Amino acid sequence: MGQLENMALMVRIVEAGGIGKAAEQLGLVKSAVSKRLKELETNLGVQLISRTTRSANLTDAGHQYYQQSLGIINAVNEMNAQVSGEHQALSGTIRLTVPLTFGLATLNDLFEEFTDLHPKVKLNIEFTDRQVDLLEEGYELAIRIATLQDSTLKARKLSKIEHVLCASPGYLAKHGTPTTVEELKQHTFIEYENKRTVNLQLTEPSGKQAKFAPNVKHKANNGTFICRMAVKGEGIVCMPSFITQDAVNEGKLVHLMIDHTFPAMHIYAVYPQTRFLSHRCRALIDFMAERLGDE
Repeated sequence: MGQLENMALMVRIVEAGGIGKAAEQLGLVKSAVSKRLKELETNLGVQLISRTTRSANLTDAGHQYYQQSLGIINAVNEMNAQVSGEHQALSGTIRLTVPLTFGLATLNDLFEEFTDLHPKVKLNIEFTDRQVDLLEEGYELAIRIATLQDSTLKARKLSKIEHVLCASPGYLAKHGTPTTVEELKQHTFIEYENKRTVNLQLTEPSGKQAKFAPNVKHKANNGTFICRMAVKGEGIVCMPSFITQDAVNEGKLVHLMIDHTFPAMHIYAVYPQTRFLSHRCRALIDFMAERLGDE
């Protein structure tokens, strides 16, 4: 193998978190990756990764080799992208992860349109609401609805997400329609299980900020399920409008307290800052930003 391939192998081992996971991402057996790493260390005359039966850690030399390899690999990829030209047909595979409900409700049509425009591009998508480690699991891109905190990732804001309060007509007929925060506190809620905060935050028409812990009857980690529970009259939901809009249009849910607003959330395209972002991946991000817009 050439030196550039050896550098790429070393980077993949470090970012995947071990030889076994790197082998899985590369589609190789673990022994083959371990052998190539050993050959690299032998050629360099220095140990890059200290390996035991329970762990694998970078040595000082390994840390230096990894950092310098990143710069070289990204520079080569950037050069190749520039030489091949921006007008060359996009091709290759984009491995990405997207939120389950949002992906099926909104991104499905966008992905179909993008691949129609670029038929040589293949998408390998995982629809999931779990927080995927892009480097460890070998993904190039993730679409996330969140307040971003991970400094190891780069992000591009794609669009804003509007949250709304909704309940079914049946629930409101039985329990009454809240019009103030104090009345809202007396009602039952259905909540998304992975929320980082137990408090519901909203801004009243006067501009006053309100925050309280809702009385939660049910929790779930899937927006479609929560919406269906609300339609059945199990409680009030505070959810992104893209989940509830169809039910609202059909009269199965009703918007509540529309003069109140909630903290803004956004849709982001995120990717590892240590990795060169392929031209096909940049094109997909640009395409989604254009199609989604500010709403």
